[in-house]
Amino acid sequence: MASPLLLRQALLLRVCFHNYQRFAAGAVAARHRPLCSASASLPSDQETNSSSISSSSFARKAQLPTGQSRWAEDPEYRKWKDKEEEILKDIEPVVMLAKDILHSQRYMDGARLNAEDEKAIVEKLLAYHPHSEDKIGCGLEAIMVDRHPQYRQSRCLFVVRTDGGWIDFSYQKCLREYIRDKYPTHAERFIRQHFKRGSG
Repeated sequence: MASPLLLRQALLLRVCFHNYQRFAAGAVAARHRPLCSASASLPSDQETNSSSISSSSFARKAQLPTGQSRWAEDPEYRKWKDKEEEILKDIEPVVMLAKDILHSQRYMDGARLNAEDEKAIVEKLLAYHPHSEDKIGCGLEAIMVDRHPQYRQSRCLFVVRTDGGWIDFSYQKCLREYIRDKYPTHAERFIRQHFKRGSG
């Protein structure tokens, strides 16, 4: 009676030991997977819980087209992306100039722009401000860079009038009006996607 029980326990131990060996071998192999495997890219705290889910979901994602590629096949979306690129290329030089004037050390607070920069700002920005006539008032003497009167940490552009008065203006407001004027059918979508709400 004792010998079958010992035999059963010996078999059970052998099966347990065999399973343990397989488990240990699998764990070692998992540690040495190549870097391109799906689970290798997961953080270590998620690997144990999510590796099987993530590898199957990666396989599913590879078979299904992404939202971007589906939209890219839509002619209306493609037309929008082409127009968006055109607008970005159009406004990029003046945006870069305005940012350089405001954020570089070329102009100190209270400095007036040189003739070349002033001409570009007046023609490509101020001319499109929705209230440009009110901003210029009695006449334009210069464009100046200074601290915003309310938000002292921000610098902005100012119209210096011929009577000695000066008033700030937003280059982003000018750009928005320029885009609305030149690209009326795509302007609002572009502005929503590329301008911070409330800027200008």
